[in-house]
Amino acid sequence: MAKFKDSSATDAAHVVPEQGTDVADRSIGSIIAETRNLTADQVEKVLAHQKAKGIRFGEAAIALGYASTDDVLFALSQQFHYPYAAEDRRKANPELVALNQPFGVQAESFRAIRSQIMMRLFNEGQERRAIAVVSPDSGDGKTFFAANLAVTLAQLGGRTLLVDADLRGPRQHAVFGIDNSAGLSGILSGRAEAKVIQQVVGVPSLFVLPVGITPPNPLELVERPAFGLLVRELLAKFDHVVVDTPAAQYGSDSAVIAARCGAALVVARQGKSQVVSLQDLVANLAETPAKLAGVIVNEF
Repeated sequence: MAKFKDSSATDAAHVVPEQGTDVADRSIGSIIAETRNLTADQVEKVLAHQKAKGIRFGEAAIALGYASTDDVLFALSQQFHYPYAAEDRRKANPELVALNQPFGVQAESFRAIRSQIMMRLFNEGQERRAIAVVSPDSGDGKTFFAANLAVTLAQLGGRTLLVDADLRGPRQHAVFGIDNSAGLSGILSGRAEAKVIQQVVGVPSLFVLPVGITPPNPLELVERPAFGLLVRELLAKFDHVVVDTPAAQYGSDSAVIAARCGAALVVARQGKSQVVSLQDLVANLAETPAKLAGVIVNEF
């Protein structure tokens, strides 16, 4: 099996801030002032308004028009080491709701699901598993769900890898805006690939392994022993591994991938997924070694 390398020069869990200053040691005010390029005079006005009204710096800055609510949320995320996408990236990647709107309803739903998964799959003493995200049909929101689940797992601080194993219709590279010239297909076909795992900008603990070139034999590639060996190697390098898969309507790829991963999470779309298709998928997964972590009904 071809070896892979990730593109991060350092361990993301041990990045040392420049100038020896931890972001958590800085005040919200200093972060907002730096983000908005506030002048000394503007900062003084904010401080005066803060004192006069008995409010927080961020509230005072908003009241004076020097900052927005988004600026305050960004400052909070920086202070508490909570990844929060910059405005330009939010526009480029609207599907990443857990990163773009980490304090919104959708992000909270993903965090609730994350908590359930952590309790079911990552108890002390349990065998480590990757999580295959599967769905009955195309358009159920599987890729959207896998991407945001990976973001929420990364927000816990552990190294998290999202593997795009949808060798039939890969999309994670587009969701995260990363290069897709090389990736999983090259590894499984035995070609030496360097720097195929890419770190997500703005989220130090999140990495993505794209598909690369879409192969003509997707099922055969994931059925090879090399895929199982790769999953085990990735589990040794990352705290969490989430795997996107092709929809079950295209073949048995998703069941094969789930078996190699050890755990599966089924995603269905409310008002779209057929009950029969969903039942068939769950029945097929039951015949594999994969542990069914749950069935999610996607309302978004």
